Parts: sequence; C-alpha cells; structure tokens
Amino acid sequence: MSVPRITSVVALGAAALLALAGCSSAPAGQEAKEKPAAAAKAQYPVTVTDMAGNEVTIESADSVVVTDNRLFRLVADWGIDLSAAPRALMSPENPLKADESILDLGTHAEPDFEKVVEADPDLIVNGYRYGGHAEDMKKAAPDAAFIDMTNDELSTDEYLVDSVELLGEVFGKQDEAKAVIDDFHAAVAAAKDAYDPDTTVMGLVTSGNEIRYSSPKDGRGSSIFFDLVGLTPALQSEGSTNDKGDDISIEAIAQSDADFFLVLDREAAFADSESSPALELINSSSALANVPAVKNKAIYVMPDDFYLTEDIVAYTTVLDSLTKAFSA
Repeated sequence: MSVPRITSVVALGAAALLALAGCSSAPAGQEAKEKPAAAAKAQYPVTVTDMAGNEVTIESADSVVVTDNRLFRLVADWGIDLSAAPRALMSPENPLKADESILDLGTHAEPDFEKVVEADPDLIVNGYRYGGHAEDMKKAAPDAAFIDMTNDELSTDEYLVDSVELLGEVFGKQDEAKAVIDDFHAAVAAAKDAYDPDTTVMGLVTSGNEIRYSSPKDGRGSSIFFDLVGLTPALQSEGSTNDKGDDISIEAIAQSDADFFLVLDREAAFADSESSPALELINSSSALANVPAVKNKAIYVMPDDFYLTEDIVAYTTVLDSLTKAFSA
C-alpha cells in the first residue's frame, strides 16, 4: 500500500482533530521502478467473469490494453506490461505516464482507436471514462478478449474490492490483490473507530477558483467516505456526480457550520491549471471565515491526483489520513 505523507498538521482545539492538507501518497508504481517488472503469474488460458457479468476466456496476454484509470496504479505496482493505454488520463506520479513504449490512446473525449489497432491486443480491460467507448474498442480489436469493468449496481466500496479481485485473477496477482484489499478494509475500520459522530462534515469540490458543494449521497470525491465511515453531514442538500461539484451558494455552505471540510481539489492533478489550491481558496474566503472548520483549521484536502486515480489505494490513503485527523 502506498504510504501517505502528511504535509500539514494543525490542532483543532476543543474538538481535538487535526487538519491535514495536501496529503499525497507515495508515487504510484514505486515498487515497479525499484525492481524489474515481473511477468504475470497467470497461466493462460484463464476464464473469468468480468464486472458486467460476462464470462470471458483469455487465451494470452502478450499485448495488453487497459483504459480504466482506476487500475493504472495497480498495473504499475504489479509490473504489468501494457501495449497501449490512455496515458493522458494517468497521474503525473505514475511512471507509466512517461513510458513512450506504451501507445497513448488519448483522453476519453478524443480517443485514438487507430492506436488500439496498432497495439493488436490479446486482452483489453476497459472501463470508467472509456466505458462509453466499449463497442469502438471491440471493433478496433475484434479478436481480443474484452474485460468490461462496468457495474453500476455495486456500491463504490463493493466495486473497489470486486474490481481489484478481478484484476488479480486476470493477471495472476491474487496475493497482491488480497494485500491491497486487506489494507482498504483495515483503513475503513480504523477511520470508523476514530470518528466521533458529533463532528459534522461537509464535502467540497474546488474547481476553476470556485468552491462548490459535494453531496454526502452522490457527490464527487467525498460521498463514499460518508458511507464508509458513517460521517455526519453538516448539510443534506440535493447533489449530483458532477465532477465540478454542485452550485449551491457559498452562503449556504457557510450557514452549515461544518466542523470539518473534506475537499477534492479537481484542478490539482493538472500541471497547466491556473486555479488556486483548494486550501488557499477556502482560507481566503471571507464568507467562510467564521465556519468552525475554517476557524479551527479542520480541513482535509485529498491527494493532488485523486481526481485522476480514484483507485483503491487512493481511498485507503484518504481513510488513513482521516483516521489521523479524527484520533489526534
């Protein structure tokens, strides 16, 4: 598991919480950089049931395409060789992003299916932002085994566990998958134990120099942690999965009097962003100056690349950091 690095710790006073800002995990794929990439232990052919419920037989994995950005960290950490992937969607911390030997499929907004044809894959693992391009991916490589990572029926935590188990089955990395999943379960339990339900929490998304609300039910970034840890919402308002947050007034956010802010900085992962960091935006907002979370510096900003990764290790990192904040 990547170990979180705490970059800011401030006492919360009476509530005795910590404010953690700008926490980031160790670089994705660090293990892959420190030792030669290990060949997959899977003995093909292998038959698996993908996340969409399809039974798929993988005859070989000599040429592999993975498009689901929630898997890139594990692909790097497990030493899985890729022929093609949307490297544009990878975290800057992932060593695969700069690997020119991996054909870059581009973003989901402008996918380059010719690169899929060029890669001539035996295996495609497709999902998330590329989920809507499934049929085009199949057309580009009709002979490839196709693993669909889409399942909207599962809760986020169920999906995280099941998808990692599936990835382990596909590449013969069951032991590695179990270790990552065990870390995640342990982090959930520790965060639950550390949290006091009297502490009210609000999820926020900062984007384009704006501070927006993230619903505890279905908001981008924060909502899973309300479910996993049992966080008490400071505000129950309608929200959505909008990746830029929901546009309720800054006054409504202030009036919630949240004890703790859980923040996704959407722009932090992009080197060309001109937006101010989330912590700077929140602390400089006169409208939020008297909110307990701001007055007591009880603000946790998720790792810079969270918006790009959203993988099981990223969730574990946030949970570990919340445990430190709530138990200090």
